[in-house]
Amino acid sequence: MNDRDAYILLNMIEGLGPVSVRRLIDTLGSPKKILEADREDLMEAKGVGEKLALKIVVQRDGIDLDFEIEKAADFGARIITPFDEEYPPALKAIHDPPLSLYIKGRFLPEDEKAIGIVGSRSTSQYGLNAADRLAYQLGQVGFTVISGLARGTDTAAHRGALKSGGRTIAVLGGALDCLYPPENKGLADEIAKQGAVISEYPMGRQADRMTFPYRNRIIAGLSRGVLLTESGIKGGSMHTADAAMEQGRTVFALPGRIDTPGAKGPHQLIKNGAKLVDSIDDILEEFQFVIPEGELERPPAQTAARPDVPMNEQETDIVKALWQEPRDIDSLARDLGIASHELSGLLLGLEMKRVIKTLPGRVVELAEDLRTGFMS
Repeated sequence: MNDRDAYILLNMIEGLGPVSVRRLIDTLGSPKKILEADREDLMEAKGVGEKLALKIVVQRDGIDLDFEIEKAADFGARIITPFDEEYPPALKAIHDPPLSLYIKGRFLPEDEKAIGIVGSRSTSQYGLNAADRLAYQLGQVGFTVISGLARGTDTAAHRGALKSGGRTIAVLGGALDCLYPPENKGLADEIAKQGAVISEYPMGRQADRMTFPYRNRIIAGLSRGVLLTESGIKGGSMHTADAAMEQGRTVFALPGRIDTPGAKGPHQLIKNGAKLVDSIDDILEEFQFVIPEGELERPPAQTAARPDVPMNEQETDIVKALWQEPRDIDSLARDLGIASHELSGLLLGLEMKRVIKTLPGRVVELAEDLRTGFMS
């Protein structure tokens, strides 16, 4: 067995993590020697007590490495380690880099220019639209969008990046063959074709409350910066922001209404020094000195995803007002200074053009395919 295979096997030992493996390598010399050492030698490493040493000795001989590699291959995935060239350099630099990564799709050199987008699973329409729009725009200027394939914000971010034609990477909180949530299987397949779906967990490992927070360090580690759209003060996505800060990444936060629970997390981050983001320009400005000139050129601004739809000035104002979230007709009329009867006529025209749609309760919103195309 070589050191590369040893990493894959060590990653399959329950209770053994990257930090302990690094300490064992410092003591014993290589990953392969960890699998050859007796319990007493293992206990020489800092932080490796009798209990962990016994786990290593008991489990290592019962693991069928060839079968694990075969299972991954049957699923259409590969396993890479820090010994492989494809392993992202940015991950090697974090405190506890994954020993192995199961990958469906592929990493590319341009993925070094990446932004993580995270937020609440039960996010508002405002948060969904923002994640979708910013991911779309980041994809257009060549950023890879990193997220966790969870419901809500993650799903919106991945879809926005895909619709831009850009790359996106999903970091799972369980094994590739234990996808959660299961309804995102189709999305995962799309991502694998236009980026990568990755996990550090061996095949068959179900996601749980421990695995989700632990995977957040990978989202942060792969990213130059992390954007939080919506979250409570103790929301899971705040862990990703914390990991980004610890790793020296830039943290961005989307402001929201002060009476919205999902705004509390981003506002807390802004108070603590995160960069407020109200457009993609706030993100691009942060990287203008570290990314070569010419690689961050914004696409021309446009007013709609379907340029063949003619709109007058009032109609354009309505579309802009609906960009962040759906609005009720009465408040929309007040904000735009348009009489209700006149607004109703304009809305009817926009609905016939398939630019907006009407919801129950006299509420209107942008058509789904316009949200990602509308550029502020």
